[in-house]
Amino acid sequence: MDRILSELSTTLPNAKSVEELARPLLDMLGAITGLESTYLTSIDLQAGIQHVRYARNDGGMQIPEGMDVPWADTLCKRALDEGRTSTSDVASCWPDSEAARKLGIQTYVSAPVRADDGTLLGTLCGASASQQAVAPQAEAVLKLFSAMLANFMERELLVEQLRSANVRLLSYALSDPLTGLPNRRAIYEELERLQGRALREGGSILVGVIDLDGFKSINDAHGHQNGDIFLQEMSRRLAISLRASDMLGRLGGDEFVLIGPGPALARGDAGPIGHEVLRGEAEEAARALEDRTAAATLGNFQLGEITLPYDGASVGVVALDPRGLSAEEAVRLADTRMYVVKRARKGARVMH
Repeated sequence: MDRILSELSTTLPNAKSVEELARPLLDMLGAITGLESTYLTSIDLQAGIQHVRYARNDGGMQIPEGMDVPWADTLCKRALDEGRTSTSDVASCWPDSEAARKLGIQTYVSAPVRADDGTLLGTLCGASASQQAVAPQAEAVLKLFSAMLANFMERELLVEQLRSANVRLLSYALSDPLTGLPNRRAIYEELERLQGRALREGGSILVGVIDLDGFKSINDAHGHQNGDIFLQEMSRRLAISLRASDMLGRLGGDEFVLIGPGPALARGDAGPIGHEVLRGEAEEAARALEDRTAAATLGNFQLGEITLPYDGASVGVVALDPRGLSAEEAVRLADTRMYVVKRARKGARVMH
């Protein structure tokens, strides 16, 4: 026991993860018990699966790392159910275990790894293909090691839960709850990254604003619930019309923004609106994206039992020089272009 305590005094302070603690403990457990295999498992009770996380094998029998077995068929579950720590005759003790038969296990020891609240996190086990006695001292060490691993595994679980919670919070913070699209904050952050990339590569950026003409009348005529359905379906249609390199976001209400990389900058691209707005090949790319996006907003929309014909949205896309341009200014320029398109659409409707 003194030798074990001496080794633990070196192992524990240096271990920063479950693996860094488990590997030396499995080695020590193997030396103490004389068993061919020692291994640490995790258990997903909801899925009914036991997973071998780390294993030490020193003999003919091999417990492979990464192996998953049905929890109901494991020796660990049988031992827990019976309150048994070990047996030197698995075949007689649990003859119905298919997993034990396949692995050839005859001698077996295990201890549960539990959180402070009693939640079963996994098991610490040892096994051999031959029958051999298990000393009481070995069982005591097994329980000591399982308690040590429980602290690390519980901490690991808490860290993972916190990480998942942070991911969900970040998703909520950057997503529009109705459509699932990136919100204003997310689209502006991505626009700044897109500008940085364009500056490094000598390229332009495409920025578009989409305004759903007549959306208020849809809400008034068919109710806000159907208005929400309309926004969700419009979001879906817009998203599938874009290139893989583009991003679509919702600013709020019936206003959407799309951004994406544009062609490389060339001399003579500067346009009449200001040095930021480009013409030439870049402007052609902007018009192409504008037309494709506008076309995606046309057509019939199914709102429950109502089929709503929609004449399309006003879409304005500009190609911009990223140099000296803020994200807010980029969206403002696209918004200006959108209103030019909106006025032209109104004029066309009046003429007809």
